[in-house]
Amino acid sequence: MINSGSAKNIIVMAGAGISTDAGIPDFRSPGTGLYANLQKYRLPYPEAIFTIDYFRRKPKPFFVLAKELYPGQFVPTISHFFVKLLAKRGLLHRHYTQNIDCLERVAGVESDLIVEAHGSFHAAHCIGNKCRKEFPQDWVREKIFNDSIPHCDKCNSLVKPDITFFGEGLPARFFDLLEGDFASCDLLIVMGTSLQVHPFAALINEVQSTTPRLLINRERVGESKTRGMGFDFDGSFAGSMPHRDALVLGDCDEACLLLADRLGWTDELLGLRAAFIDKQKLEHI
Repeated sequence: MINSGSAKNIIVMAGAGISTDAGIPDFRSPGTGLYANLQKYRLPYPEAIFTIDYFRRKPKPFFVLAKELYPGQFVPTISHFFVKLLAKRGLLHRHYTQNIDCLERVAGVESDLIVEAHGSFHAAHCIGNKCRKEFPQDWVREKIFNDSIPHCDKCNSLVKPDITFFGEGLPARFFDLLEGDFASCDLLIVMGTSLQVHPFAALINEVQSTTPRLLINRERVGESKTRGMGFDFDGSFAGSMPHRDALVLGDCDEACLLLADRLGWTDELLGLRAAFIDKQKLEHI
């Protein structure tokens, strides 16, 4: 489809699986996932660290974890550079990500092409309901890396990176763009997500009924139980309609390398990553 020119408005949906090769753990993998390794924070339950009510009472665990996850410490993966390559070739309509790590931005994807469905570290605001003063990322980073809990200089409320916590609404940009984006999508690529968190998971149903969809993941997820809801890899609900869902089981980076090979883009993809690493080395000399 891509080589034939019939896919010109590609949407990528991505989860934590595209960042694990950068050294960032996903959330739900047994034993290795983030939620399975939070014992040191003595939380009442793992998700509390990203729950707004708990944060208001006990912000320190989040900021200790934020220091470990903060952008600038990780190199984007091949998957991130594949998204960048789609953008460079004018094929990326939008990149919807569940991730808060900003690695798409670091890889060079323009901000207008990104929808950070669960927010990110890119900006921060005071959480005071009557204040909401914005603070620059560098100011928040300095506070976090000095083991200081950031407070607003206007009202003294906590300052939190614009990550969407449990108990908060998703960013307005998510809802403003999704209807038009998915109506015009002609190829949906879903990578590295468990599709367990809504409303993000339901986005796979927002494309047209004939739009091809590709899942790249370590396991099968998001499959249909009824017609029109979820993936239908086996064509159980296709009827007379063309079978439109495809599945690649395995590592996201390996799958993106395979796709690049089939498209004749391997050198360009690897070149993007090599140029990024070379630039980083020069900056640290």
